[in-house]
Amino acid sequence: MSVSESLGRVVADRDVLYAGLLANTLGILSLAYVLVTGIDVSQPRYSFYGLLWVVVGVLAVWKTAPAPTDARTRRRAAVIAVGYAVVLAFAGGVVVTSTMSVGPDWAFRVATLAPGWGPAPTISTPFATIVLMPARVVGYLALSYLVYATVIDAAGSAVSGVLGLLSCVSCSWPILASILTGVFGGGSALVAATFDLSYDISTLVFVVTVVLLYWRPFGPGRGRGD
Repeated sequence: MSVSESLGRVVADRDVLYAGLLANTLGILSLAYVLVTGIDVSQPRYSFYGLLWVVVGVLAVWKTAPAPTDARTRRRAAVIAVGYAVVLAFAGGVVVTSTMSVGPDWAFRVATLAPGWGPAPTISTPFATIVLMPARVVGYLALSYLVYATVIDAAGSAVSGVLGLLSCVSCSWPILASILTGVFGGGSALVAATFDLSYDISTLVFVVTVVLLYWRPFGPGRGRGD
């Protein structure tokens, strides 16, 4: 076995170890959270999805290293990533501005949702309500960071830039999945089915988007230690 192969195996083993430690830690914290709050986890898959968002998001950020570039490109990428995060926050329910969710006064509470989605600090203001579900916050920040790295890579050359931007079409999938029900109206059978499977759909879209933005089959990857 060559030195490079040995090094690659060590890196892979280390990654598996860290991922396992992260998953086990989240599992223990989730169990403690359920025992302390006494919440009823009637749909265990929802808790699994929430923890999956956190694990995938953390690992994606940890393993992604944006390419070296000039300050102007970094600023441009940062602006695009921040704008993308804002859109995700509104589309994904982190920031809610509907009249039914906005009260006349400021308030703070912690929503005891299923593990991964909760505990969710909720800040109500006269302008909007901010729901900080851990899965959404970690997941959307991870997606935005991957978009930041993608934009930097896309600026590297004309050819790789075009291919990189084409691969980032998948960036819109989480947004489309979040607003799909609003397109068809509240009374359709499609909407009812979408609500029933909303966590399944959004989790699948999130994981696929992270994989495409990290690996990018149409352009160069950005892994640390790859």
